[in-house]
Amino acid sequence: MATEDTEDTVEFRLPRSRTANERLHALVPGGAHTYAKGDDQYPENLAPVISHGRGAHVWDVDGNRYIEYGSGLRSVSLGHAHPRVVEAVRRELDRGSNFVRPSILEVEAAERFLATVPTAEMVKFAKNGSDATTAAVRLARAATGRPRVAVCADHPFFSVDDWFIGTTPMSAGIPAATTELTVSFPYGDLAATEELLTRYEGEVACLILEPATHTEPPPGYLAGLRELADRHGCVLVFDEMITGFRWSEAGAQGLYGVVPDLSTFGKALGNGFAVSALAGRRELMERGGLRHSGDRVFLLSTTHGAETHSLAAAMAVLTTYVEEGVTARLHSLGERLAAGVRDAAAAMGVGDHVVVRGRASNLVFATLDENRQPSQRYRTLFLRRLLAGGVLAPSFVVSSALDDADIDHTVDVVAQACAVYRKALDAADPAPWLAGRPVKPVFRRSA
Repeated sequence: MATEDTEDTVEFRLPRSRTANERLHALVPGGAHTYAKGDDQYPENLAPVISHGRGAHVWDVDGNRYIEYGSGLRSVSLGHAHPRVVEAVRRELDRGSNFVRPSILEVEAAERFLATVPTAEMVKFAKNGSDATTAAVRLARAATGRPRVAVCADHPFFSVDDWFIGTTPMSAGIPAATTELTVSFPYGDLAATEELLTRYEGEVACLILEPATHTEPPPGYLAGLRELADRHGCVLVFDEMITGFRWSEAGAQGLYGVVPDLSTFGKALGNGFAVSALAGRRELMERGGLRHSGDRVFLLSTTHGAETHSLAAAMAVLTTYVEEGVTARLHSLGERLAAGVRDAAAAMGVGDHVVVRGRASNLVFATLDENRQPSQRYRTLFLRRLLAGGVLAPSFVVSSALDDADIDHTVDVVAQACAVYRKALDAADPAPWLAGRPVKPVFRRSA
């Protein structure tokens, strides 16, 4: 794929992808429909535009093949075009996808979901995670009569809606009055959370957080949050967009044994097809229904929320996870990859600078500079070398379609990248190996 210019630099060009990116920017703000997929997240002129994918591999419009990690922003956990999912979708496409009344698939998908996630009593499907989390917030506010939302400050994303985006550097267009109603608490610190709830006593509608991310929850933490929420009369919401199915078939709540009032699922649920879910206690969920005596809550109402092919995909995913032990396979693959990357980094003398973190099924990597601080410039160097070696990896999040040969090749490419990384550290300057501007964080105030 790449040709060596010298021992230290690599020539790697994507002319068709570069042209396609220009076309995208001319027509689509940001050049992508998800900021995390933007070409600013990749080294300059090295942002592949994808032609197609199969299993753990994708091909760009220049004809290059890559081993792909973090597939579809963690949504494609079974691999691209998984035959069981594709067949379920194809079967429904021949039967119609959207009707004026509910399809029988809606009850079948709900039954399958609740059998897999038995800690929930009711579920409502939607198309994306933001709608589900915002519905949870709205429901919590309605149930408690309180205005404030408490979000975990250590978790990067909850929704595109104003209640969350107003707290980020990209808050343009959001009234301050809306942002002021969102407060934050640190992950793993029960005392700080209790102080927040006491400071805003009677005002906080819900605590919303990812139950786990790149670190395991401290012992007793989630149970402690459950107790705090009960004592202060607020709703506990688990955002399981990432942890759902990757932590266990029943999500993080099933693994850790702490039941939230509401939880939201997506990403892995559809293996790339658009489906998300809001699930939770019947007493709360019914407020968005027809069989209660209180004020109605506009919970979720989407024209395409129950398209039959997406629900069929979700059912196939749930069945595959349970019958084939997919979560265990994700952990096994991730453990093999993490060990290989750590060994390769250590062998090249950069074990303290290229750092793999997270649960084995949800690995990310940190790129640290000479002072062991996070560095976008060193991330650029690392990504550039991975791409040149045929590895597309904004993270090291695995899919079950990977095999041992994929992992071995990835580790070999990482070792080559780490050799260059060591030279950059010795020079105290990665600039000679960047060939352009550094990659940029998603959330920033100016373009």
